[in-house]
Amino acid sequence: SADKELKKPKKKSPKVCGYPISIFFIVINEFCERFSYYGMRAVLVLYFKYFLRWDDDFATTIYHTFVALCYLTPILGAIIADSWLGKFKTIVYLSIVYTLGQVVLAVSAIHDITDTNKDGTPDNMTFHVALSMVGLLLIALGTGGIKPCVAAFGGDQFEDHQEKQRGTFFSIFYLSINAGSLLSTIITPILRGQECGIHTQQQCYPLAFGVPAALMAVALIVFIVGNGMYHKTAPQGNIMVKVTKCIGFAIKNRFRHRSSQYPKREHWMDWADEKYDKLLIAQVKMVLKVLFLYIPLPMFWALFDQQGSRWTLQATTMDGDFGGLTIQPDQMQTVNPILILILVPIMDSLIYPLISKCKLNFTPLRRITVGINSSTCGFLPSYRKPCLSFHLTVRCKSSLSTRSTGMCRSRFFNGFDTALNVTVGDKEIGYILPNNMSEYTSVKHGDAGYWIRNDAGLECFVKQELGFGSSYTLLIPPTLTFGGKCSEGIQKILDIEPNTISMAWQIPQYFLLTAGEVVFSVTGLEFSYSQAPSNMKAVLQAGWLLTVAFGNIIVLIVAEAATLEDQWAEYILFAALLVLVCIIFAIMAYFYTYIDPAKIEAHFANTEYGEKERKKSLEMAKKASFQHQDEDKKGSDSSSDEEEESKQSKM
Repeated sequence: SADKELKKPKKKSPKVCGYPISIFFIVINEFCERFSYYGMRAVLVLYFKYFLRWDDDFATTIYHTFVALCYLTPILGAIIADSWLGKFKTIVYLSIVYTLGQVVLAVSAIHDITDTNKDGTPDNMTFHVALSMVGLLLIALGTGGIKPCVAAFGGDQFEDHQEKQRGTFFSIFYLSINAGSLLSTIITPILRGQECGIHTQQQCYPLAFGVPAALMAVALIVFIVGNGMYHKTAPQGNIMVKVTKCIGFAIKNRFRHRSSQYPKREHWMDWADEKYDKLLIAQVKMVLKVLFLYIPLPMFWALFDQQGSRWTLQATTMDGDFGGLTIQPDQMQTVNPILILILVPIMDSLIYPLISKCKLNFTPLRRITVGINSSTCGFLPSYRKPCLSFHLTVRCKSSLSTRSTGMCRSRFFNGFDTALNVTVGDKEIGYILPNNMSEYTSVKHGDAGYWIRNDAGLECFVKQELGFGSSYTLLIPPTLTFGGKCSEGIQKILDIEPNTISMAWQIPQYFLLTAGEVVFSVTGLEFSYSQAPSNMKAVLQAGWLLTVAFGNIIVLIVAEAATLEDQWAEYILFAALLVLVCIIFAIMAYFYTYIDPAKIEAHFANTEYGEKERKKSLEMAKKASFQHQDEDKKGSDSSSDEEEESKQSKM
């Protein structure tokens, strides 16, 4: 029963420095799982655009639909954990589904599966799209289902007097999330940039998705290894069904008694008092109080999660040359976890203690408000609309990938009267027949050199400076003169303009957004746990994660429904909405009263226990009274029988 569960002492796990050893398995599991998730997600929007050939808007829509699903399914995982399987089994079973989804997604990215004519292009794109969607659905179910369980399961490992250690755990837990995210967003874009394939060599999306799949399998194994050390809270029945029915009855009962002749009650949930016990009603009040506070928060995530879509696509139009080091657009997402790993310890060990010494009451809700405000400033990025200029009617589709890699591409049109052999750096394009066009060849940005040779062995050298991500078509005229440099005689036509604005301009954006995230998200996780009743920890964690889902749905609505032609106008719209949300949340937080769920539950548990004992005493007294009456009746009947027998004997 719920009462017994409240009183049941926690299993004492071996400790290291005052912390249960069991949490280290949970932290390592979270690190590997987040590596898997963020590694896959880092290259996902580019996979949509360059492998599945979707445009920017549709790629953004599907990306945010997937992220929204990842944060809608936590409510399902929370119901399963709190109602039937418990957190441990829920994490294990859904992690298996998660791993399977990652494997399916990796297989879907193998272009050779349907490339029957071996030309490098899949012949059955529908198959790849369908397999990708199946994989993403399984991943969404798996990652979403375990999200509320892992954090809450970690919190369960601490005893009631270890509030400080529990708070530190949530910071370490968040650090593990971002350590996994950091490594994966560095590594998976590098893996994507490798060339692999059986028939043709292309960007290696199967490897970029396959490594995260392997890390998810490691996460599952590590979590199972710690099985014997965990404190496992038993599920307490279908709590979500009870809560839903309780809320429904309260609304229905209030509607039935809406007349002024019925006295008002302190809280609208008190109208459920006729049918449900006071402890459950008190727990529902706690949950609803926090969920109401969450209503404005999705707008924060609407801005934050565009790092993986709009900001990554923005980075493809920018210069990734950092002093000779080339940064891929999807690698810019590493700025976020790097800053988190720096800022979380600074906040915990320096900023928060300093604020405390200054006698400032920096409550969790005030921290969240500051986090929203900081993120608003971070979402005013510099934006440059890519200008594509095509001077030729013939255009190679593969040139589009220059923007995702920063590589440049060149091709040649031979207007000479004989075949010419062209070499680009150390790559030989081969012979180009008269009045024919070569394929695009990848060339590193910067100073490029081309050698053009004829059948007689004469040659000339063409020098060209290539901007980051640019593409050119070089026209060889019939009047070309061989010998030495012939750059002046070659006409260079710009197909795709180079990216001129540096990706470094995104770093201030990331800093402000990340500073807001550290204050907002870490505090939100701890706040959700501390304000939740004992039997609804995972449910309230799911409620917190649900704000992320609704945030991504907001992005979907704006991306699909908004008629804003300029991207900067969309950014301004989001920032303005977040300013409004910040003001609304600050007002709501001002009127919020913090609670101690354990004390409230103990109070109602003791009250109900006393009420049960009182009823039990009354029933026992009543039963004793009935027994006494029966005995008196039997004694009276016995006396009557004796008198009757005496009369009959006298007669």
